[in-house]
Amino acid sequence: MDLGLTGKVAMVTGSSRGIGRGVALTLAQEGCDVMLTGRDEAALREVAAAVGHHGRDAKYRILDLREDKAPEALVAAVREGFGRLDILVNNAGATKRGHFLELTDADWADGYALKFFAHVRLSRAAWPLLREAHGSVVTIGGTGGRMPTAAFTIGSSVNAACAAFAKALADLGKTDGVQVNTINPGHVETERLWRRLKAEMERSGRSEAEVREQHVREINLTRFGTPDDIAGLIAFMVSPRGRWLHGASIDMDGGEVRAL
Repeated sequence: MDLGLTGKVAMVTGSSRGIGRGVALTLAQEGCDVMLTGRDEAALREVAAAVGHHGRDAKYRILDLREDKAPEALVAAVREGFGRLDILVNNAGATKRGHFLELTDADWADGYALKFFAHVRLSRAAWPLLREAHGSVVTIGGTGGRMPTAAFTIGSSVNAACAAFAKALADLGKTDGVQVNTINPGHVETERLWRRLKAEMERSGRSEAEVREQHVREINLTRFGTPDDIAGLIAFMVSPRGRWLHGASIDMDGGEVRAL
C-alpha cells in the first residue's frame, strides 16, 4: 500500500533507539526524509545510515531538549537542511519510577522537562512550518496516563498532561490545518522494558522466557509490542489515508487498558 508519504520531511525526537528509531526508519521506508535528534551521536549516525539505505536523506542534531533554546535550534536545522517540515513526532523522554515519598522535586521537574515541556516548546517552534505544510504532530504518551498507579506517579501524570496538551493543540490545528494526535504505547520491546525484565530475572532466578510469560499473563496482554507496531500506526496516521484522525488519543497496548 502506497501511503503517499514520498518527499515528506519528518522530525522524530528521541530517535537514537527504541520507538523513535523504529518510527524514523519506517517513515524513511515510506519515502520521508528525516531529521533525527537525541544525545547519543554514535547511535544517531547508525540510524542515519539506515535511513540512507532506504534511499532517503537523514540529518541529525545532538541536543538536550530540556535546554531552553534547543527546540528553536532544531527547527532552524530542519529549515536549513530540508526547507520544510511535514511531520513532527514528539517521542523523547522517560520518567523515573519509584515510591511517591522517595521521589524528589528534581525527579518530578526532570520528568516534566523532557517528556512534557520539551514537547510543548518544540511544537510551538515547529508550528509555523507545520502550518505552512498542513502537516501533522504525533505525541507519544503512554498507558500510564490512562491507568495511573502508585509506582508510576510521575509518568502517569506526565503522560496524562501530554494527551491533554495534544487535545488542546488539535483544536488550534483545525484552524491552522495541522493534524494533531496522541498514541499511548503499552509495554513495548525497548531497552527500558528489557531492564525491567532483567531485574526480575536476577531477583527471581527465573529464565527470560518464564519472566516474559508471567508479565504478559499478569498484565493480561496479547503480547509485548514492538517499535514497528507503533511506527506502522504513525505512518498510516500522518498519511492522506489517516488524515481524518484528529484530536485522537489511541491506546496501542495489546489490550492492557480496559477503560473505554
